[in-house]
Amino acid sequence: MMLFTTTLKSPVGLLRLYATEDALTGIYLENHKGAPQLTASEREDLPALLAARRQLEEYFAGERVSFELPLEPEGTPFQQTVWRALREIPLGDTWSYAQLARHVGREGAARAVGSANGKNPLSIVVPCHRVVGSNGKLTGYAGGVNAKRWLLEHEQRLRR
Repeated sequence: MMLFTTTLKSPVGLLRLYATEDALTGIYLENHKGAPQLTASEREDLPALLAARRQLEEYFAGERVSFELPLEPEGTPFQQTVWRALREIPLGDTWSYAQLARHVGREGAARAVGSANGKNPLSIVVPCHRVVGSNGKLTGYAGGVNAKRWLLEHEQRLRR
């Protein structure tokens, strides 16, 4: 599978976007913990990357509240289930890892859900930043807690 990449400056730092000819496969923040080392060719004109760039710019400008992009994240069937569920968390809301586990039918599997959440390759578009600790604390965001806080505050402003 041939991968292509481009970067985007954002309020949460530089984002690295990855795509195949057909779909977006990854969005990683600048200091993304656990980001894979991917081999990809720089490509500014690929439709999947152009669409992702435009929609992310609109999101950061406060003009977009959801994403309509072809996505192809690589992961296990369980990870795919968790990542689909993340897209069901409403803008500006947060769920605990336990809530997310219940939502995917895996009550008591908050740690497994947390692990899948942490491996989400499509930051922001698949909103893993909307998952918090059971006490409401901002925990475990690969792009850093400051980025998570900014994204949640931004989404709360967008919801108003």
